[in-house]
Amino acid sequence: MLTLWNPLAKRNGSTVIPLQEGFDRIFRAMGRAFRDVEVPAVSWNIEALMPVADVTETAEAITVRMDLPGHEAKDIHVNVENDVLTVRSERKTETQQKGERMHRSERTYGLYARSFVLPVTVDAQKAEARYENGVLAITLPKREDAKPKAIDIKVRS
Repeated sequence: MLTLWNPLAKRNGSTVIPLQEGFDRIFRAMGRAFRDVEVPAVSWNIEALMPVADVTETAEAITVRMDLPGHEAKDIHVNVENDVLTVRSERKTETQQKGERMHRSERTYGLYARSFVLPVTVDAQKAEARYENGVLAITLPKREDAKPKAIDIKVRS
């Protein structure tokens, strides 16, 4: 009879310990090994949630697209200062109706913020932002002198 090889299995006569039990034994041993290790207290100071973003570049501009679902356009603040693009928004907690009980709350609320260092090729004075369907799109055009230019050079023979 063939038996599936299990490196964590221990053979007691003809009995093979199942894989899950082998993992359980390993994790219990690791727990015992680390039980007496002193871990320094960690203070988590989360000021803001970081929304996901896509940054793309063309010859004419850099575009930043950021997911901000459930945010109000009036609550989104876009700022460029010292070549740093900063986006801030707050998603406020929804209030419960009278007689309504919360069974699960998985959506995040609070301050959202994200910053990007801009290259010197960007003309921040001409930046434009659009918020549509929960996506903020910021277009940062490049300065004219930073755009690639084709120069024809005649080759002499």
